Amino acid sequence: MAVEEKWKANQEKVAFAKEFPGLTLDWKTCEGKTVHAVLPLTGKQGAAVIVYTDGAFTIVPPLAPEAWEFGQALIDARAQLEPKHPAAYVAYDRLAKKDKDALKSARADKIIGAIENNLEQIPELKDRLKALVKEWK
Repeated sequence: MAVEEKWKANQEKVAFAKEFPGLTLDWKTCEGKTVHAVLPLTGKQGAAVIVYTDGAFTIVPPLAPEAWEFGQALIDARAQLEPKHPAAYVAYDRLAKKDKDALKSARADKIIGAIENNLEQIPELKDRLKALVKEWK
């Protein structure tokens, strides 16, 4: 009986915590709020509780974005961030173009390499490539 009572008491506590006044589990609801405090969440490295000045709060996971998320965040928030960081966006745009150009070049190198590596095994490849080039003219 004591184990069941403990389990039931814990379930009641968790249910209450999930409905606690001010708990915000929707990012849109956080918009416009002023942060009062950012507190580490005990027991989960890097996670935090963000407390707002109006008494609302939310729980956030550790801030460890993946590489692609950094760039996507800059794209998604450009309208809000660029007015405050115009020089940084000029530099980012330059680097993004450099990356895009390098990707095209790398793809071309892979295709040429694949053709060169397969010419001996697939003799008709040369004729098919010549025909393809003639189509483009």
